[in-house]
Amino acid sequence: MKEVQFREALREAMSEEMRRDETVFLMGEEVAEYNGAYKVSQGMLDEFGEKRVIDTPIAELGFAGIAVGAAMNGLRPIVEFMTFNFSLVAIDQVINSAAKILHMSAGQFGAPMVFRGPTGSAGQLGAQHSQAFENWYANCPGLKVVVPSNPADAKGLLKSAIRDNDPVIFMESEQMYGDKGMIPEGEYLIPIGKADVVRKGKDVTIVSFGKIMKVANAAAEELARDGIEAEVIDLRTVRPIDFPAIIESVKKTNRLVIVEEAWPLASISSEITYQVQKEAFDFMDAPVKRITCKDTPLAYAPAFVEEWLPNVKDTVEAVKAVLYVK
Repeated sequence: MKEVQFREALREAMSEEMRRDETVFLMGEEVAEYNGAYKVSQGMLDEFGEKRVIDTPIAELGFAGIAVGAAMNGLRPIVEFMTFNFSLVAIDQVINSAAKILHMSAGQFGAPMVFRGPTGSAGQLGAQHSQAFENWYANCPGLKVVVPSNPADAKGLLKSAIRDNDPVIFMESEQMYGDKGMIPEGEYLIPIGKADVVRKGKDVTIVSFGKIMKVANAAAEELARDGIEAEVIDLRTVRPIDFPAIIESVKKTNRLVIVEEAWPLASISSEITYQVQKEAFDFMDAPVKRITCKDTPLAYAPAFVEEWLPNVKDTVEAVKAVLYVK
């Protein structure tokens, strides 16, 4: 095992796959000469050259379309969006081209490619740069959507995403790039669609993914001091969602709290709630509780940012509410 930053884990994944497969290349704004806006691609231009690490204009729709065409013709592009907020400019290519081409061509063309970059809030970035779009992309058939929470998962899942024959949306966080964690030495892959039970417990199930796993884990630690044993599940992938892992846990704990950085309407937590009531209704001893963002655009002031996001206090209170304790 070795300790690396989140950004280094991503870089290792891309570099290993580019060494293994010459059809893999990286493109996006500032990925080459500037070594990446968040230094994820640092040093990759020097190793792989300008034909495989490609700086693009500030034109997401254009370079996303180029990448889809490249994927249809046998290459495996990795497209970096400086933030998924900017992917809205390119969403026509992602949804109407990459996600649908296998279906529309009756299997004659696929789009094996990865769209990756940071999602969600990252401090005082204002309403237009603080949005989480996991549930938007997860709504679209033909895409896979991956949201890792730690360096080990980031590397193993990104390698799997690059090798996958479907287009994969790979969503990170600006606030996680400097996070450090242990990863295995040598090559390893983590399968897409398999959740991770990161903490065993018997009293309540807490489900989350991405950087909000920090909230879930901190809440579980606080609850443990009060004698409450929470089972914590990191989804890692939100399309496909590992519903069996959630159902199995809920059948044991009989209670569920979902913590998600998203607006409440039509979120990932909405779908999980539906599936749990469908498959495990008779096992539930309390209604499902969800902790989401507030149903407004995000303000700029730090106090509003803190209030808007899911937090440990609200998660602990939700758990105690489903346990009927104060």
